Amino acid sequence: MNEITRRGFIYSAAMLGGVGVLLGVERVCSSAFADGVEPHENSGPVRIVKFSADGVALEAATVPKVLKTAAEWKSQLTALQFDVTRRAATEFAFSGALHDEHRDGLYRCIDCDDALFDSKTKFDSGTGWPSFYEPIAKENVREKKDISFGVARTEIKCTLCDAHLGHVFTDGPRPTGLRYCMNSAALRFIPRQA
Repeated sequence: MNEITRRGFIYSAAMLGGVGVLLGVERVCSSAFADGVEPHENSGPVRIVKFSADGVALEAATVPKVLKTAAEWKSQLTALQFDVTRRAATEFAFSGALHDEHRDGLYRCIDCDDALFDSKTKFDSGTGWPSFYEPIAKENVREKKDISFGVARTEIKCTLCDAHLGHVFTDGPRPTGLRYCMNSAALRFIPRQA
């Protein structure tokens, strides 16, 4: 029995290590081969809700979509922010600065500064990524079907600039039952002023 347990542990560790290597290779390959790709799914104007610095909804407005070249995004973002928001990469769990952020405030898009989430809807999902049970305004985020890695998921993107933010799952708390699992690299936290 001891030999089986030891063998199982070794095989499991090797398998987990292999998965980690494959994810790392995927991240490097997406960075290497996606430089010339600048897809714009919808370049027309979009409807969003604007928010003040303290999180008060100001107005719903139709505004031009934020469109930039890859070179322009790269000059504005860190390498990780670019990989996450423009190439739909995922930061490693528990590595982002915002998964353990507990102050009162707003979470805005790192690319275009649009308001996305309020700290009042943030909860600890135990996943290592900032998680929210609803966006600050449904107009400010949009959903897209994602079948990467052979798994059907729902990707969440910023409506204003098409930045990849993360994914939404149906295992969240009440009242929505949703878990918006976001990348810290895609968000900028603005503390609410007292």
